[in-house]
Amino acid sequence: MSKVIVVTGAANSIGRSTCRELVQAGHTVYVSARDAATAKDIGADLHDHGTGLCVIEFDLSSESSLNSAIETIIAENGGLDVVVHNAGQVVYGPTEAFTPQQLAGLYETNVLSAQRLNRAALPQLRKQGQGQLIWITSSSARGGAVPFQGVYASSKAALDALALCYAGELARWGIETTIVVPSALGPGHYVRTGRPADTMRAEEYADGPTADVSETTLAGLAELSPRDPAPQDVARAITDVVNMPFGQRPLRVHFGPDDDGAAAVDAVADGKRAELLHRIGLADILKPAVIGVE
Repeated sequence: MSKVIVVTGAANSIGRSTCRELVQAGHTVYVSARDAATAKDIGADLHDHGTGLCVIEFDLSSESSLNSAIETIIAENGGLDVVVHNAGQVVYGPTEAFTPQQLAGLYETNVLSAQRLNRAALPQLRKQGQGQLIWITSSSARGGAVPFQGVYASSKAALDALALCYAGELARWGIETTIVVPSALGPGHYVRTGRPADTMRAEEYADGPTADVSETTLAGLAELSPRDPAPQDVARAITDVVNMPFGQRPLRVHFGPDDDGAAAVDAVADGKRAELLHRIGLADILKPAVIGVE
């Protein structure tokens, strides 16, 4: 059945690939764009992939902008079915060399934007008694801690924790949660990312006893993950989850090889979460309640 879906982060490769796959699967997809120029660029790139693509301007850093956009989507379609939290930024470098302002900016993009969008969209999903949240996190959130990825990994760990709490809180409202976890990124991905603003601190790490850490890290990642995960493959995994019947969608989907052990850690952690919910009398929130009809 065709669904109305909002996808953030369409400017990145996974986001655009996800939009293509969802539109081709027959869904109506609203793509977020901060300004008219970005909206035009996204629309031009995706317009040949189906008639279900709608580019809508809204700023993830603005509560009023998000509220207005979600109201428009609901008015045009009579509801909203799925929210895909894909907006994100990657940074790489010595953790100490990132300023607090940089961390605040990264958390703004990777965490707070998702919270704003949820606050705009969830009243409608709860009213319907059905809906789905899909969160794109990273294996760095729970996998082996690799040097110079601390700032990025901490933001994704925060997003993962937020998603798990939402999963339990929304289950009785008939809303499903799926956390999609791409595998460790190849070294090329980090070469193209943001760097610490405090260059003097970064140089101290580059010249001191940690001088070889970055080169060793990237070389090791190159052996484990010579290439970044193919965006279209991640997008197909997301589309497969959307297309699954209600009640059968998994809480978590790992994509790609478990090089950093994140899938193994998550399997244990999610199992312990389930045990705890059983022990405290909340086993029912491990599955969404059947309220609305998909």
